[in-house]
Amino acid sequence: MSDQASNPTNAYTVPSVSITTARTGASSKANELGMRAMQERAYAKRGEQYLLIKSPPASGKSRALMFIALDKLNNQGLQQAIVVVPERSIGGSFADEPLTQFGFYWDWKVAPQWNLCNAPGGDEPRTANSKVEAVRQFLASDDKVLVCTHATFRFAVEELGINAFDNRLIAIDEFHHVSSNPDNKLGSQLGAFIARDKVHLVAMTGSYFRGDSEAVLGPQDESRFETVTYTYYEQLNGYQWLKSLDIGYFFYTGTYVDAVNKVLDPALKTIVHIPNVNARESLKDKQREVDEIMHGLGTWKGVDPDTGFHLVESPQGRTLKVADLVDDSDPAKRSRVLSALKDPAHKNDRDHVDVIIALGMAKEGFDWIWCEHALTIGYRSSLTEIVQIIGRATRDAKGKERSRFTNLIAEPTAEQSAVAEAVNDMLKAISASLLMEQVLAPRYEFTPKNAGPQDGFDYGDEGYKEGGNNIGVNKDTGQIHLEIAGLTKPETPEATRICKEDLNEVVTSFLQDKTALERGLFDKENTLPEELTQLRMGKIVRERYPELSDADQEAIRQHAIAAMNITQQAKLALAHADASGSGTGQGSTALIDGVRKFVNVKDLDIDLIDRINPFDAAYAVLAKAMDEKSLRQVQAAIAAKKVSLTEEEARDLSKRALQFKNERGRLPDINSADAWEKRMAEGVAAFARYRALAKSAQAQGAQSNG
Repeated sequence: MSDQASNPTNAYTVPSVSITTARTGASSKANELGMRAMQERAYAKRGEQYLLIKSPPASGKSRALMFIALDKLNNQGLQQAIVVVPERSIGGSFADEPLTQFGFYWDWKVAPQWNLCNAPGGDEPRTANSKVEAVRQFLASDDKVLVCTHATFRFAVEELGINAFDNRLIAIDEFHHVSSNPDNKLGSQLGAFIARDKVHLVAMTGSYFRGDSEAVLGPQDESRFETVTYTYYEQLNGYQWLKSLDIGYFFYTGTYVDAVNKVLDPALKTIVHIPNVNARESLKDKQREVDEIMHGLGTWKGVDPDTGFHLVESPQGRTLKVADLVDDSDPAKRSRVLSALKDPAHKNDRDHVDVIIALGMAKEGFDWIWCEHALTIGYRSSLTEIVQIIGRATRDAKGKERSRFTNLIAEPTAEQSAVAEAVNDMLKAISASLLMEQVLAPRYEFTPKNAGPQDGFDYGDEGYKEGGNNIGVNKDTGQIHLEIAGLTKPETPEATRICKEDLNEVVTSFLQDKTALERGLFDKENTLPEELTQLRMGKIVRERYPELSDADQEAIRQHAIAAMNITQQAKLALAHADASGSGTGQGSTALIDGVRKFVNVKDLDIDLIDRINPFDAAYAVLAKAMDEKSLRQVQAAIAAKKVSLTEEEARDLSKRALQFKNERGRLPDINSADAWEKRMAEGVAAFARYRALAKSAQAQGAQSNG
């Protein structure tokens, strides 16, 4: 049976990526101390003073922290542990846990008066005083654990001073809410804690980046942290039930409520996130939008008095239960719906609710294990928010084999006055989708050619071959070892750490570079791949890591572009195989197969990778998904923005030209048939002009001063 027949949403959405995993069950298997795989990995680093845990939603971060905190309190001499969460609703994740029942040495206990998330009053300064007073009392007490919000903690540090927290563990959940920006109070307070060096810090995040491109920590502070990374791929690979995740987008014209009815399959448990009232996609009447979505599902039959869920009869005669989290006109009604959704008695009941419609809710920390489809309208400005939304659909639940994230994006049309704005939103949505592909892909271990087999990797039936196109796969982590001729290796421990841990951060910055996206997607005729892979990516790496040497910066650039281009080419290889009928359907092929297909026909070297436009695969999806007229219009609008070389770009091209001269014994030729050689020569000429202009301006200045 074709994928489309079994799943109506695929008839409309374009799966831009689909990953399939082995379902080893390892994510949920506990060891003799009651720890799952991620928790065991984090616990192994419990002796570190500064620990950063990067791990997807639902991988068990809160319990991992309990294990680490209890060890620090009982074995490492720390006085108290303070757990800091972004909002009060998440405080429940740190309630009492009888860990000794599962084999651990101690139980996790929080005295009721020290879970300040449950205390009356919000987090605004007016009501914060009583909570700050509670923190003061806690610090003076013999009790061990306090849970509070980011806001309460911030006020407490302002009031009590950094020193008051000496010899304590501070654990910060959802760490991506923090930033090194001086305006971010919690960020600067953390900087002060690290400078004083008298506390232990555990930071936890399910997002690998901040959506607004702000660094969470400055490079100096970040290098103090030991990182534990548990990837999305490992998490999904170790599940018992869920084996595949599709991420796709659907371009629509007209109003979004009509489009929703095409892609909302009532047979799938779905969370619909409607656009903010200020968004371009919004109809400016959120309640009407909810009503129209429900109307598309069937005939309204009333409201269940116990849960507050709407009852809608589908054309097939099934009664759908729809939770409306958008309507905030009656707080009591909304509270009843929220309580019904969170009712622990129904946590394992698949039939409790069918569709949840939300605006600002049901994202971070919202736990509905049965969700199979996260349907989001309009682009989200923050990549973190997208990760959180996708995280709602990636919980493991009995019998749930597939889940999907669909982003509905308004297609720019000729009649729209705001074509530029529409294109902008579209670029951001595509950028987010590409980044999610990178986050979901298995991690790569890159080495130069003939580095030999790496520990823990399986090279297939014939094993590792000297001089061959070797692909090693680590069955446990899903990591892939690839050899690349001419690859620059990082020289320092910090650059090595970045190549291992932070390539997604670098790729994020690249994908948020509007010029790179516009040119790479829509102006391919006038854009050379090397301008994206070498110049734009090179500039991003230099700006992110100015303290590193040129050689380390080049190593990071090469690793980042290799990770991105290999993922994208693997995706293209799968798409071609499916189109020719030799594939097994986009939704059922693992990305690793695509990597194999790509590598088997290519002898990987860094020059080859630099000559691939990183947006080729995304363009192939767009060309299929978008109306051709709209696509041409967008291309024309972007090609019309003619860009002359800036001084910085000319300088970068001159540096590349110097490298070319060292390798070939001559400078690039401006009349060369090779487009990249020609562009380097143009860069040398442009840089010479900038230098001459600067000299003449200097000479004129000297004359007028003389």
